[in-house]
Amino acid sequence: MGNTSSMLTQYDIEEVQEHCSNTFSQQEIVSLYQRFCQLDRNGCGFISAEEFMTVPEFAVNPLSQRLFRMLDGLNFKEFVAFLSAFSSRASLQQKVEFIFKVYDTDGNGKVTFNEMLDILRDLTEFSDLHLFLVIEVMQKENTPMSLKIENLHKRIA
Repeated sequence: MGNTSSMLTQYDIEEVQEHCSNTFSQQEIVSLYQRFCQLDRNGCGFISAEEFMTVPEFAVNPLSQRLFRMLDGLNFKEFVAFLSAFSSRASLQQKVEFIFKVYDTDGNGKVTFNEMLDILRDLTEFSDLHLFLVIEVMQKENTPMSLKIENLHKRIA
């Protein structure tokens, strides 16, 4: 599975399926493998962030720069796990954990005040003044200025 010129074995397919919590069928995994091989232009068994940026839907995503750091050097199994978060069959927990990782840019397990500001800048065309007004409202409502994944799970459960 490391060499993209090789074919997937039944064992490889089942291993990938298990790794992505059975989000994709075996046929979908085979199709994803074909796409992975197309993206892996140098055939090294890994997709670089630059290779992934050739996907038009990804390149125009306002969060592409945040996703960029999660993508660099993905092997096929990691590629499928990454894509599984976008599947309609992914659980809410899988989606929440994925988006939390996107927002937790320093990987410390918290989405901090500054990371929230950065996210708002990425997703909106708000001026800094507007952003600070949003934050002021959050502070008045005693909204926490950082968020842990455990607390997020509690809030949506």
